[in-house]
Amino acid sequence: MGKGLPFFFRKNSRRRLKKAAGLQSPSSAPPPPPLRSSSPPELIDANGNNNSLVVGAATGPGKGKKKAGGAARLWMRFDRFGNSELVECDKSAIIKRVAIPARDLRILGPVFSHSSNILAREKAMVVNLEFIRAIVTAEEILILDPLCQEVLPFVGQLRQQLPHKNAVNSQQGAGTTADIHDNETHLSTGGQWLPVPEAVEGLQCELPFEFQVLEIALEVVCTYLDSSVADLERDAYPVLDELARNVSTKNLEHVRSLKSNLTRLLARVQKVRDEIEHLLDDNEDMADLYLTRKWIQNQQSEALVGAAASNSITLGTPHLPRLGSNRSASMVTGSVLDVDDVEDLEMLLEAYFMQLDGTRNKILSVREYIDDTEDYVNIQLDNQRNELIQLQLILTIASFAIAVDTLLAGMFGMNIPCELYNLHGIFGYFVGGSSTGCLFLFLLVLGYARWKKLLGS
Repeated sequence: MGKGLPFFFRKNSRRRLKKAAGLQSPSSAPPPPPLRSSSPPELIDANGNNNSLVVGAATGPGKGKKKAGGAARLWMRFDRFGNSELVECDKSAIIKRVAIPARDLRILGPVFSHSSNILAREKAMVVNLEFIRAIVTAEEILILDPLCQEVLPFVGQLRQQLPHKNAVNSQQGAGTTADIHDNETHLSTGGQWLPVPEAVEGLQCELPFEFQVLEIALEVVCTYLDSSVADLERDAYPVLDELARNVSTKNLEHVRSLKSNLTRLLARVQKVRDEIEHLLDDNEDMADLYLTRKWIQNQQSEALVGAAASNSITLGTPHLPRLGSNRSASMVTGSVLDVDDVEDLEMLLEAYFMQLDGTRNKILSVREYIDDTEDYVNIQLDNQRNELIQLQLILTIASFAIAVDTLLAGMFGMNIPCELYNLHGIFGYFVGGSSTGCLFLFLLVLGYARWKKLLGS
């Protein structure tokens, strides 16, 4: 007893220590480590970008072989300056890095490969547009299966446009920051400098990184759909014209295959169009897509809270009038940017919505042409069917007249006594008269059918 606590006391103490350790949580979790290995082989493309191949970067040492046969998939990471690298990581690493629920990764899976979704999360945007499946944050983009043939144009556009756009943005941001330093319009918060709203406005004169990526994705998808519609139109009109000239089984099979492709293509265009229309109808969803704005607000809120906690907020007295403006006062309260301002994203989405609407109208025009051709073919078939019915009616009338003549011949062919058998030369006159009477009967019935408009003129 004198050596320490009894066994059950020690066990309960350990349990309380584990519980207390589990309840402790840091005030702000550190950012996830970059998806890089210690010494990955570098792949330098034609533009000079660093395309490092990182295999098993998210699994850690000693776990690469175990994860390689599991759910690890190939991703490509792009930062805002166009630097790219290939990474292979599992779902848990992606979820930990971009802070999205696990169900969002199912949307990027093969089950929903032909669906269209643009989902806004707290720190990321999940993009699933046709063959483009990516996760976009304020700093980087992760592309799933980047080596697919259809995804390569999207990767090429990112490598070509991101370095140029963000280099221009960096120069503009540096010039804006230099002007702000010259005018001394900064707010000191315990050793940290926060730009006033004028500086933020200068930094936001171009589209944020996430909207640049979204614009490139929409451009690639719309271009792909336009090219598909152009190929469909090029193949559709000759086939339909050939069917109008010659209704055959081969031509009908071609039109059936063409109509199936048109229906599938229309459904794909409609999905992307409906997703953009859904975003345009909901300003809250569009506001949630502003990842850079939310990131800036979080940074400023953390800085202001830390400064208030240390009681070190100081205002520069020579510039009180400028900081006393409405926008500067809103910055002090933590709302630097208007959360309801979605004009940039709305204009971006409206442009591609109109383009997709035009693509959809092209498909509908092709379908209308197919419907018109089918109506024309049906009219042709109905006309041929009517001609066959008329020919059948004429043959029926002729058969009736011949049947009357055959009846007379059968009556005189019976072996019964008759005075006409004794008349010399009566056979020729009788046969000629009966045939003439049957012909007159045929013309009479045919005229009656034309009088009743049962036959064409």
